[in-house]
Amino acid sequence: MALPVRDQLKYWGIAAVVFLALLWLLSGVLLPFVLGAAIAYFLDPVADWLEKHGFRRVWATVTITLFAAVVFVVVLLLVVPELSKQALALVNTAPELLQNLQAFLQDRFPSVMVPGSTLHDSLQSLGETIKSRGVEMLDGVLASALSLINVIALIVLVPVVTFYLLLDWDRMVAQIDQLLPRDPAPIIRRLAHDIDHTLAAFIRGQGTVCLILGIYYAVALMLTGLQFGLVVGALAGVISFIPYVGAITGGALALGLALFQFWGDWWMIGAVAAVFFAGQMLEGNVLTPKLVGGSVGLHPVWLIFALSAFGSLFGFVGMLVAVPVSAAIGVIARWAIAQYKDSRLYRGITGRGGD
Repeated sequence: MALPVRDQLKYWGIAAVVFLALLWLLSGVLLPFVLGAAIAYFLDPVADWLEKHGFRRVWATVTITLFAAVVFVVVLLLVVPELSKQALALVNTAPELLQNLQAFLQDRFPSVMVPGSTLHDSLQSLGETIKSRGVEMLDGVLASALSLINVIALIVLVPVVTFYLLLDWDRMVAQIDQLLPRDPAPIIRRLAHDIDHTLAAFIRGQGTVCLILGIYYAVALMLTGLQFGLVVGALAGVISFIPYVGAITGGALALGLALFQFWGDWWMIGAVAAVFFAGQMLEGNVLTPKLVGGSVGLHPVWLIFALSAFGSLFGFVGMLVAVPVSAAIGVIARWAIAQYKDSRLYRGITGRGGD
C-alpha cells in the first residue's frame, strides 16, 4: 500500500534537510569528492563513446585518465606559474596604473581632479587598497593551495575519486534507479533526464565554450603584446559562463590596460578591442549554438544568485555545487508550475485556464 502524499512529502523533506545539514557539516572535506564527481560526470560521455568503439569500460577509463594526467602536468608546468606571476604583477602594478589614470584626467579635466576632491582622493587610495588586498588574497589562495593536506587532496584524491566514479558511473546510475520508489519512479526519471539535459548543455557545453574562449583570449592578447594578457584572457574565459559578463569584464580590463600601454598607438588599442569583438562573434555564432544549443533554463540572474548563496553558505564547495543544484531546482520548479497550471487550483471549476 502506497504512503499518502503528505507522508511522502514529510519523509522526503526530512531527507533533504539531513542532506543539506551533512553538506554544511562536511563542506571542509568534500572538495576532492565534489571535484572528482564533477570531472567524472563531464567525462562519462567520452568513456561511453570509447566503449561504443570497442574499448572495455576499464580501458576507456584508463585511457581518459592517462590523457588527462598528461594535460594536467603540461598545464601545471607551463601555464600555472606564468598565470600566477602575471596575476601578482597585475595586482602590484595597480597603483602605477591608477596614478597614470590620475595624470591623464588631470591633464584633460583639471577642474575635476582638484587636489582634495573626492575623485582625486579616491583614485589615490584605490591603487594601494587593490595592491594590499589583492596581494593578501593571492597569498591566501596560494598558501591554501600549497598546504600539504590540500596538495594531497587535490593531486592524489581527485584523480583516484574520478577514476573509480568514471569506471562505475553507469553501474551507479543503474543502482540508484533500482532504489527509486516505484510509484513516482517514472516522474523522477523524467525529471532526472531533464536535469541531465540541462547540466549537459550547461556544464559540458558552456564549460567547453569557456575553455576555448579562455585559450583564445589569452593567446590573442599575448600576440598583441598586451601586458598581463594571459591573466586577463583566462579571467574573461572563466567567467564567460555568465552571458556577456566575461566579455564585458575582460574587455574593459584589457582596453584599460591597452590605453596605458599603447596610448597614441591606436592600431594596437583597436587590435585589443577587435580580439574581444571577434571573441563575441565566435561565441554567439559558432560556439554557443554548436556546443550549448538553445536555452538551458538557467537565467543569468538566477545563476549569479545561486553562486552567491551557495558560496556564502558552503564556501568554495558550495560554489561548485551551485550550478547543478540550481539547474535541478529550475527543472523541478518548471515541472511544478506545469502541474499547477494543470490543477484545479489554477484552472478552477470550469477549467478555463487560458482566460
